[in-house]
Amino acid sequence: MHEYTSTIRVWGLTCPGFPEEVSRARRWTRDILRDSPLAEDAELIVSELSANAILHTASGHQSGSFSLTVEVAPQIIALSVTDDGGTGTAPKVEHQDEEAEHGRGLDMVSAIAHRIVVHDSDKGHTVTAELFTGAGREGQPCG
Repeated sequence: MHEYTSTIRVWGLTCPGFPEEVSRARRWTRDILRDSPLAEDAELIVSELSANAILHTASGHQSGSFSLTVEVAPQIIALSVTDDGGTGTAPKVEHQDEEAEHGRGLDMVSAIAHRIVVHDSDKGHTVTAELFTGAGREGQPCG
């Protein structure tokens, strides 16, 4: 491999904070990961994280937006959604009962993803869900 060639690929997309943009983010993710066996899981994760950004943060306000990053490496697919903030609390996984109408999105993402990381900044929150591909480690998650 050439010394300036990386096996890591990163794509980015910024969407206006409209509900219909969730399906755009999902399609975009599916197009990037079309050859991956984890594409369907990634689509679901992106859908939930994007919807959460629109519903629960300033991303869903007039002129709001959210950003999506897809990072693909031999051992991991990392899906990150960054919102516009505007809430006093960071996103967190909360196990809701089956009757709850809201609050189960991150719980569902945590059931699919191998790891979830939440980063806070002055401008908003970034939720990253990681899917381990097992490539090069005999199916074992990388650490």
